Amino acid sequence: MLIDDVVRLRLATFIRPASESATGRSEVEGVYAYLIRHDDGLLLLDTGMGRGDDETEQWYRPQRSPLTAALAAWGATPADIRIVVNCHLHFDHCGENPLFLGTPIIAQRGELAVARQPDYTFDHLVDFTGARYELLDGEAEISPGVHVIPTPGHVNGHQSLVIQCSDGSLVLAGQSHDRASAFSADALAQNARQLGHDDPLPLAPPWMQRLMAFDPRRVYFAHDAAVWEPY
Repeated sequence: MLIDDVVRLRLATFIRPASESATGRSEVEGVYAYLIRHDDGLLLLDTGMGRGDDETEQWYRPQRSPLTAALAAWGATPADIRIVVNCHLHFDHCGENPLFLGTPIIAQRGELAVARQPDYTFDHLVDFTGARYELLDGEAEISPGVHVIPTPGHVNGHQSLVIQCSDGSLVLAGQSHDRASAFSADALAQNARQLGHDDPLPLAPPWMQRLMAFDPRRVYFAHDAAVWEPY
C-alpha cells in the first residue's frame, strides 16, 4: 500500500468552549477519522462523534456527518471494514462504533476498563449489543506494517497507529496532541541534543522516540486538519 491509501474523513465539527480551550477562547474543532486501504482489507481509526445526552449536546453544539456517507464516498460500507481501532473511547472518537456489530474493535485493556466507569464516556457507545473488542496490553502489529503504539497523555489508555507503506511511513496520532504544532514542539524536543542544544532541555513524552523511530513522512490528528511533516 501507499501513503495515499490512507484517507481522512471529517465526521463532525463542534464548538469547544473557552473554558476547555488552550487559547482561552471558544473554537470550532473538527472530528476526523481515517480509512486505511490495506492490502489485507479496510481498517478504520475512530468512528466519529456520538450522541450522548442533552446536556452534552448543548455544551458542544456538534454538527455531524454520517460515517456511512463518508465511507460511501470512497466506495465502502461499514460491512467492508475489517478492523476498527479507537485511539481512545471518549464519545467523540467511538461515536459510531455500534455500526460495527461483530467487527474487531482494537483498544487498550486499561482504556476499556476506564470507559466502563462513570463519567468517562457513554455506555451505549461502548457496550452495545454485538460489540467485539480485541484488547491490547501495549504495542502490537495488528496487520502487516500496521502498528498500534501506546501514546498516553490525553488519557492513560490512548493509542496511535503507525502505518508502514512502500513509499514511507505515517502516524495517525489521534489525540496524542490536540494540534500539529504541539507535535512539532515535542518532535523538536526529542531531537534537541542532535540539534546541538545543551541542558536544561524540554522533555518530550517518552513514547515520542518510538514514533519517530519509524521516520514518519506525515502525522495526522483527530482534531486538527494540519499535517506534521519532517523538516
